[in-house]
Amino acid sequence: MTTQITAAASGQFMLGGDRRVNRLGFGAMRLAAGTFTGPARDPQTGVAVLRQAVEAGVDHIDTAGFYARGEVSANDLIRTALAPYPADLLIATKVGPLRGADGMPTGQAGPEQLRELVTEDLRALGLDRFDLVYLRVGGMSEPGGESVADRFAALAELREEGLIRHLGVSNVDVAQLDEARGIAPVVAVQNQYHVHRPDDAAVLARCEAHAIAYVPFFPLGGGFDPIEHDRLAQVAKRHDATTAQVALAWLLASSPNMLAIPGTGSPAHLTENLAAAGLRLDAADLAELQA
Repeated sequence: MTTQITAAASGQFMLGGDRRVNRLGFGAMRLAAGTFTGPARDPQTGVAVLRQAVEAGVDHIDTAGFYARGEVSANDLIRTALAPYPADLLIATKVGPLRGADGMPTGQAGPEQLRELVTEDLRALGLDRFDLVYLRVGGMSEPGGESVADRFAALAELREEGLIRHLGVSNVDVAQLDEARGIAPVVAVQNQYHVHRPDDAAVLARCEAHAIAYVPFFPLGGGFDPIEHDRLAQVAKRHDATTAQVALAWLLASSPNMLAIPGTGSPAHLTENLAAAGLRLDAADLAELQA
């Protein structure tokens, strides 16, 4: 399939009722390193990838202060590559995790620490206000089992002060999403979800019912729960596409509220991912993938 299609071909979503974004965006996690424990990547390559993404129509970048390895930080790369930022570029961050001595996000910030995390991300990116800030709950475990009220209320205060435009939650179940919505409007949810892990139907349905964006992390599986490429191969062959492109196209086809944010530190992989914006799966493709 052609690799010249831009992110805009994926269609758009009205985030929070006032920010229209392309449904295919970019996740910044892999700019600093391939994994949390892997070696730091070349920062110049990261800068080139970011500029290539925006030139191709990406207008939604998802980042976090803990996306860093050694001296290489995703936020620093974003500022170097893109500031002064295009007026239509939405930058979202996540706060909550605290990095340990090994660089892994192993702890959780309390309500009193969230202001510092938000202001540090604003400083690193050179922003006066975030368009979107997620409260990231828990570690890499399944969502649920703890209240988000105090921490989400702390972010809601920052929203009232004007430091944050919109709020989201990440790694939550339906009860936690509803708890947050009882405190302040939630415009986006970021949970784990991909073609071979479509087991968050209740949260996705709640998002669809309330015009909330659903933004899956690890849309291509990540390092913990990878997609099974052999199961995608026949559909990919029919479309002259890669299995990663099929996995991204499946996400975009699965719900109008779905925003895909695949990340990469490779210009070639970025080109491959962006081409998924133009891949249209038919009913037979979807039935095969769901089977």
